[in-house]
Amino acid sequence: MQRILLVEDDHSISEVIHHYLTKEDFQVELAFDGEEGIRLFQHNSYDLILLDLMLPKLNGIDFLKLIREQSNIPVLIISAKDGEVEKALGLGFGADDYIAKPFSMIELTARVKAAIRRATQYSSSEPAEEKVLQVHDLTIDIENVSVLKIGKPLQLTSTEWQLLKLFATNPKKVFTKEQIYRSVWNEDYFDDQNIINVHMRRLREKIEDDPSSPQYIKTLWGIGYKWGEF
Repeated sequence: MQRILLVEDDHSISEVIHHYLTKEDFQVELAFDGEEGIRLFQHNSYDLILLDLMLPKLNGIDFLKLIREQSNIPVLIISAKDGEVEKALGLGFGADDYIAKPFSMIELTARVKAAIRRATQYSSSEPAEEKVLQVHDLTIDIENVSVLKIGKPLQLTSTEWQLLKLFATNPKKVFTKEQIYRSVWNEDYFDDQNIINVHMRRLREKIEDDPSSPQYIKTLWGIGYKWGEF
């Protein structure tokens, strides 16, 4: 049974999520403030964290910073702070996805399952025709799910890895944002470009020498993205 840590100070919302996800065969543990959430995380093992941003004692962004110092566990932000700035802020600190309140439990469950599935693919070995790809300064080990840049390991989130793998293993293909979303998130695309933009920016900050002038993942304006040629 997959375990979820829900960090949410609204008891009524926590009860609804706990009840629904339990029926979906998840084990859900509750924390009602950031400090309690950190304590539970440090003493238990989880497959995903559901995190509200507006928390007492330790806010969601500071909570996320602490988590990212220790783990790449998928984190799904649930918050009433709905706006492009807040979304980018949350994702920029290492969240894997964002869902704004109010949301349907069907949508939340789908996002939870997709995030765990991506993380599982990221941590498991996967057979591939080419197990190691050498592209300029990057060494991309598909089987062992690792990336080196000039011999130094890069720490990618599961979503960043899936994006990098998508482009590196399809070097001649141009991907639209809809195709990227369907391939990486395994969900229907509802024109939520912000999520893709933020994840792409974070990935470029890690793999590119100059993220403002990317060489590995090129932008084709008005079309999508394509793996660079070296």
